[in-house]
Amino acid sequence: MVNIGYACLALGVPNADFRSCILRNASDEKLVELIAHNLNALENIIDYNIRNQIKLFRISSGLIPFASAEVNRLPWWDLFETQFSVIGEKLNASKIRVSMHPGQYTILNSPDGDVVERSISDLSYHAKVLDALHTDSGSKLVMHIGGVYGDKKQGIQRFINQYQRLDQSIKRRLVIENDDRSYTIADALDLSQKLGIPVIFDTLHHRINPCSAINRERTDEDELQMDFCDPFWIREAGKTWRKEDGRQKIHYSQQALGKRPGSHSATISTDQFLEFYHKIKTLDVDLMLEVKDKNLSAVKCRNLISDKKEVKALEQEWSKYKYAVLERSPRSYQEIRALLREKSKDPAAAFYRMLEDTMTVKPQKGSAVNAAEHIWGYFRESATDEEKKK
Repeated sequence: MVNIGYACLALGVPNADFRSCILRNASDEKLVELIAHNLNALENIIDYNIRNQIKLFRISSGLIPFASAEVNRLPWWDLFETQFSVIGEKLNASKIRVSMHPGQYTILNSPDGDVVERSISDLSYHAKVLDALHTDSGSKLVMHIGGVYGDKKQGIQRFINQYQRLDQSIKRRLVIENDDRSYTIADALDLSQKLGIPVIFDTLHHRINPCSAINRERTDEDELQMDFCDPFWIREAGKTWRKEDGRQKIHYSQQALGKRPGSHSATISTDQFLEFYHKIKTLDVDLMLEVKDKNLSAVKCRNLISDKKEVKALEQEWSKYKYAVLERSPRSYQEIRALLREKSKDPAAAFYRMLEDTMTVKPQKGSAVNAAEHIWGYFRESATDEEKKK
């Protein structure tokens, strides 16, 4: 069974935005206001995930503004204990697994001592959030190994040395992933052997920064699938996950066309995703999508792999997209309606392919007016005279 998740933000969900402020305005009073707002936003996102059966979510590092900076001296984990507990109870009751991913400036293997100290402080903050939510050790902190700084062996050794300094509250949650520049999946697995850290396999990073697998045993299936989602590396990474670490996690993303290597696509392509899914569907893994449209792609992918094949779920999706389709292509609008009326055995892939094709079309004036008039029909009776005039 494969669980699908997404990272940090939920598009189109009311009251789910995270807020911050500039440093000079970060008074205790302002920080309390922002933290309360952000925890409420997080709870609304979790409620959305529960409704949509999303079992995996990465919490934004910006949940607690300036949490690892001197300006924030608030004991926020105590001040907001009730809110944290309420959210944690929802997570546990719904079996939603959460994680966090410290940012690019959290570099444990930096040769700069100040950078390392700030990195450890940042890791401590992230671990404290997951502890405040009462999550078990299956809720992870994801980080890259760091920079090479001219000597990869020394870079790895510095990571090992600094890792030994970490508090157990961090160690029990820390996982590493391959990156798109410096450290391959083989490097991450070698480091895992030394420290016992679980490894996340990132598909796009591996595509950009691959490694050879010399003298390894292959199956016939491997030989046919020597690409960026090579099952060999996924299985090898899976061996690093112990029972207390929870299910193996994979990061999945698609390259944005025409953008620099490593740029995430705006949405998840149905055909690319299904090709990948068929290679891993027998594995027990959690699949974190890294994509610009966040929850929209997560719901799409969940519907694509669902065993239930409920047309009702696609009809709910259609209600959100139908006027965007109508203003682009009335013909596609009618074709998708016909597809859903057929109640065919498995319309999900065809449905999303048609959506993806149509959304690449620019709205046409006549079709856009037609779509707007359809939408106006929902509000015409309740609108004021001034609203009708506008």
